[in-house]
Amino acid sequence: MAFEPPQRLVRALGETERNGAADWLVKLPELVQQVVGLRELTVERVQAPGGRSSLVVLVRQADGTPAVLKLAPPWARPESERAALAHWGGFGAVQLLDGDGDGGEGVLLLERLHPEMSVRSLPEAKALLEAAGTLRRLWVEPPAGQVFESVAERTGRQAEAMRTSAAADAEVAPLVDAALAAREELLASAPQARLLHGTFRQSKVLAGERMPWLAVGPDPVVGECAFDLARLVRDRVEDLIASPSGASITRRRVKRLAESLELDQERLRGWTLFRAVESGVRARRVGRPQDAELLLEFAGWL
Repeated sequence: MAFEPPQRLVRALGETERNGAADWLVKLPELVQQVVGLRELTVERVQAPGGRSSLVVLVRQADGTPAVLKLAPPWARPESERAALAHWGGFGAVQLLDGDGDGGEGVLLLERLHPEMSVRSLPEAKALLEAAGTLRRLWVEPPAGQVFESVAERTGRQAEAMRTSAAADAEVAPLVDAALAAREELLASAPQARLLHGTFRQSKVLAGERMPWLAVGPDPVVGECAFDLARLVRDRVEDLIASPSGASITRRRVKRLAESLELDQERLRGWTLFRAVESGVRARRVGRPQDAELLLEFAGWL
C-alpha cells in the first residue's frame, strides 16, 4: 500500500527528541504492508490528521467487520496501551480486538469508533460533563503485576527536563519553580492509586456504537485521579485565553470538575499547574512559541 503519513505525525516526530524517530517513519509503509497481509485486512484509508505519535489506518477484517489498525513506535509505549485496554475490557474505552497481540510489537487492532465525532464537537459545558463521565469509568484498580509506570516516575522525568529549561531560560523559571514545588507537595501526600488514562482530553473521547462515548489513545500511568483530570481542565485553552474572563472561568472549571468527580480541588489545581507548565516549557523547547505562550499564560492563572 502506497501512502503518505499524515503531516501532523511527520511534524510531531520531527519535534521529538527520541533517537530513531526518522528511521521508524521511513520503515512505516513496509510495516503497514506486513501487518495488513498477516491479518488479512483490507485498507480503507489512513486517518488524517491522525495522532502525534502513531499511525491510524481504517481497515476491514476478513469477515468485513470495520476496525482500526494502529501502529506506534516503542517510545509511545504501545504495549502499555495494550495492557490498559485489555484491563478495561471495553468499559469506558475502545475495545481491543487482538488481545493476544499477534501482529507484532507496536501494533494494535481496535474497535472502529467515529473519529470525526469527539466530545469536543459538543458545546463546552456538555463536552466537559461527558468527558468527565467517561474518565470516571477508567479509574479502576491497576491489574496485579502491573506493567505501568507511576505518576511519580513520569513526572520525575518531566521535572528534570523542566529544571534544565529553567536554567537556560530565566523567563520561565518562576513558573517552573512553582510547578515543581506543587509536584513535591502532591507526591508527599498522594491518595490511593488508580489506573489512569494518562493523556486524557476532549479529543480523546469519540462516539461509539456500544456506548455513546469511549476513550481512545491512552498513555496509561498509575497514580491519583486528579493527575488524570488535570489535562481536561485546560481543554480549549485558546478560547480561555481569548476570553476577558478566562482566569475566572478556569478557576470555576477546576472547582466544578473537582466537585463532579469528588476530588480535592487544591490537588486538581496543583496538578493542572504542573502539567500546564510542563507542556508549555516543552512547547517552547521544541519551537512552538505560540503554544508555549498560551500554556504558560494559562498556568499563570493557577
